[in-house]
Amino acid sequence: METPYWISYFIPCLATLAILLLSFRFCHRRKLILPPGPKPWPLIGDLNLLGSLPHRSIHALSLKYGPIMQLKFGSFPVVVASSVEMAKAVLKTNDVIFTDRPRNAAGKYTTYNYSDITWSPYGPYWRQARKICMTELFSAKRLESYQHIRREEVNLFLKRLYESCGTTIVLKEHLSSLSLNVISRMVLGKKYTEGTGENEIVSPKEFNEMLDELFLLNGVLDIGDSIPWLSFLDLQGNIKRMKALSKKLDRFLEHVLDEHDERRKGVQDYVAKDTMDVLLQLSEDPNLDVKLERHGVKAFCQDLIAGGTDSSAVTVEWAISELLKKPEILAKATEELDREIGRERWVEEKDIVNLPFIDSISKETMRLHPIAPLLTPRVARQNCKLAGYDVPKGTRALVNVWTIGRDPSLWDNPNEFWPDRFMGKTIDIKGGDFELLPFGAGRRMCPGYPLGIKVIQTSLANVLHGFTWKLPHNISNHNLNMEEIFGLSTPRKYPLQVVAEPRLPLHMYSP
Repeated sequence: METPYWISYFIPCLATLAILLLSFRFCHRRKLILPPGPKPWPLIGDLNLLGSLPHRSIHALSLKYGPIMQLKFGSFPVVVASSVEMAKAVLKTNDVIFTDRPRNAAGKYTTYNYSDITWSPYGPYWRQARKICMTELFSAKRLESYQHIRREEVNLFLKRLYESCGTTIVLKEHLSSLSLNVISRMVLGKKYTEGTGENEIVSPKEFNEMLDELFLLNGVLDIGDSIPWLSFLDLQGNIKRMKALSKKLDRFLEHVLDEHDERRKGVQDYVAKDTMDVLLQLSEDPNLDVKLERHGVKAFCQDLIAGGTDSSAVTVEWAISELLKKPEILAKATEELDREIGRERWVEEKDIVNLPFIDSISKETMRLHPIAPLLTPRVARQNCKLAGYDVPKGTRALVNVWTIGRDPSLWDNPNEFWPDRFMGKTIDIKGGDFELLPFGAGRRMCPGYPLGIKVIQTSLANVLHGFTWKLPHNISNHNLNMEEIFGLSTPRKYPLQVVAEPRLPLHMYSP
């Protein structure tokens, strides 16, 4: 059969159009001005350049490529901001664009399929979660209502320290117990880790190990997250660990939820006693934009417990570590405490405003040892520009606050622990001053920072006021190991071992 004459014209035209379209796309891509960075390898990208401490590896690269650079983590481009200006560009100027989170294994397997506050993707669910945090969970009124809990637990914490005086202790164990007890009572209504026999759901040691594992796995660079077609192999064994951890945490949270359901059953006009009660009541609210399911309640509570326990304990442990290496700074801190508080009582939350040097120690610790040195990664929801460079939609973004905290243009002697640098300065940690961002900034800033600061400053002030501290006899302040490990937080590699002696009378420690 003879070919219709119009086809002989149509086919060449179609081919020409296809060539023009391909040429246009190619030329458009060629015009993209991407941030500088190392040349990526096939498949793995720049993963080979990251060591066991990625924030330090990325810091070294930023010294070569500048305050904004592009890396490739497997299949995904990653833009890294390493200066105040670039952090502001990501977290403030383009905050709406960078409100999304990457879809990673940790979010899927350890937070009920991205149902928590940290990993939930941008959208109606996350906006509702943020609103709940701001208006219900961390409002000034709500935090004030729990002040008696924090006071009681600090008191018991001091008493336990007094009982251990003269012996070598692992400080973080005590600090974690304090943080966990405070947050457990606020979120869950009681200290579930202090039961005995059949009533003990999980031991304090086991629960802290679970939280350490949760933070480690939520910060780990998993190969499957960067090279998705390899994820089914679970080459590092992280997914197996995440699934095992998730089962343990879910078993615990289900038990707590059952107890709360039983307590609320049949009670008219029940008044919420803790955060889980608040969330359960919200889950029954028909006016919510997105229904809060049972797994969402568990995800929220897990997020609050983990974040509230680890961040404060890690920060105070680093603060004491730095102070032990600088006895003259430690002496200045105790002099302020003696002058402002006296030797007849412990420090209360209301006293912190009168302790500027303690506040400066907290800030200096978070500058040198930020809780999350790369913050939690974000994803560009649309194409944008940073410092004149093109950032395509889907690019992941990291803000290296570890590098910002060591920028010599911002800080004199940036590697030195020197709290005096903050005295008389108005730099705060609420996300408005981009020189110091321990809790991030913008819409994705850690919503629990008001509580975290209260626990950090009050516990730090009290351990300095109530006790003198020294290292075990076989360790000097000059050879104290200050190595760290990387995760969603960055704790000491080797937990700090110390010996405490009382500075204040025994009657202070009676609950």
